[in-house]
Amino acid sequence: MNINLTLIGQSISFLFFVWFCHAFVWSAIRKAMDEREKQIADGLDAADRAGRDLELAQEKAAKQLREAKGEAATIIDAANKRASQIVEEAKDVARVEGDRLKAAAEAQIEQDVNRAKEQLRSQVAKLALVGASKVLEASIDESVHKDMVDKLAASL
Repeated sequence: MNINLTLIGQSISFLFFVWFCHAFVWSAIRKAMDEREKQIADGLDAADRAGRDLELAQEKAAKQLREAKGEAATIIDAANKRASQIVEEAKDVARVEGDRLKAAAEAQIEQDVNRAKEQLRSQVAKLALVGASKVLEASIDESVHKDMVDKLAASL
């Protein structure tokens, strides 16, 4: 065997192998590589979009949280104002009721005082009649001298 012939045979076999790979195998491998490259690029784009969406969602959630806190503070302030208003209204109602009860008590006291004065006048008039009758040693009839007794009671 001749070494040159072996080298030429191997070279022809190698060139045939390269042509065969280039014609049939290389296109399938290249197609698979292109598809894989596209999948990777799509995955990276999706990851970027997901990252942006996550950032937007976090910003939106933070904004909604701030708005909710603001609304809660407003509601709490309104509730505190309403509570103060209710307390003030209750104080006013209690003050009015106290004044009414005080006025009623004062009127009742005035009536009791007047009633007591009237009873005292009546008793003083009777005592005056008894005293006068003893002084005069005569009986004074209350029904006969009613006008005089009433004038005496009124003057007292």
